[in-house]
Amino acid sequence: MRSKKTVGFSQRIRLEWLEYTAEQFLSGKTEKEIKSLLDELLKNQLSIGHNTKRGAREKAISILLKIWVTPPKHLRPFRDDALKHLKRLSIDERISVHWGMTMTVYPFFGLVAETAGRLLKLQGSFTPAQVLRRIKEQFGDRETVTRATRRILRCFVDWGVLSDTEKKGIYQQPAAWSIKDKKLAAWLIEAVLISGNFKQQLVSAVTQNPSLFPFDIGMITYKDLELNQRLELFRQRVDEDIVMIKYWSSPPKCVN
Repeated sequence: MRSKKTVGFSQRIRLEWLEYTAEQFLSGKTEKEIKSLLDELLKNQLSIGHNTKRGAREKAISILLKIWVTPPKHLRPFRDDALKHLKRLSIDERISVHWGMTMTVYPFFGLVAETAGRLLKLQGSFTPAQVLRRIKEQFGDRETVTRATRRILRCFVDWGVLSDTEKKGIYQQPAAWSIKDKKLAAWLIEAVLISGNFKQQLVSAVTQNPSLFPFDIGMITYKDLELNQRLELFRQRVDEDIVMIKYWSSPPKCVN
């Protein structure tokens, strides 16, 4: 389970901004250079803000940098694998990598995704209020929680994993992306474990975790999981396979 109740992801982040940040990092630019480029990119899209402690643009840049440029140290190998995936995937396929990186660096994003995914599975659609009610049960009735949850849901719409229905204020899910690349699927499984602060989980529970609702990763075998050297698979019972993170020695700081 997730440990401390910290939100962190509080802005509406567009998928193309994440793509741009990752591309700049892949090209070899430094954190300082990327920060300057993002400031230029976003200056006409997000204001600095004069009446707030930190402007919307500054917060968005901080989130983008933390996801792709300066993730927590223990997540650097995970991020480096993500960059390798980006290099070989088409633009349309890259959303799964941005999704996995965001939910590991910002587990609150993963929690909102998990809540939305569970509601979609149960009833096929949902309202923001239904998601917010469940999030507040864990994080409390705070304005920060309300604002962040609503902005993340709008991110989902912007990214194309949710769509508005004809009835205002109700979201539904378009068709899920099929993840045929098993190496990518194994990486997404690791993302679920990190985001949820799970040392180990049933393979079936991870592959069907609602936080991955935009994607269909299909069946995973022992050989598939061997493609990710940070994961280990063992059998608990005749029909129960467990996947765990090898490097786990204490709860990762990224879940705080």
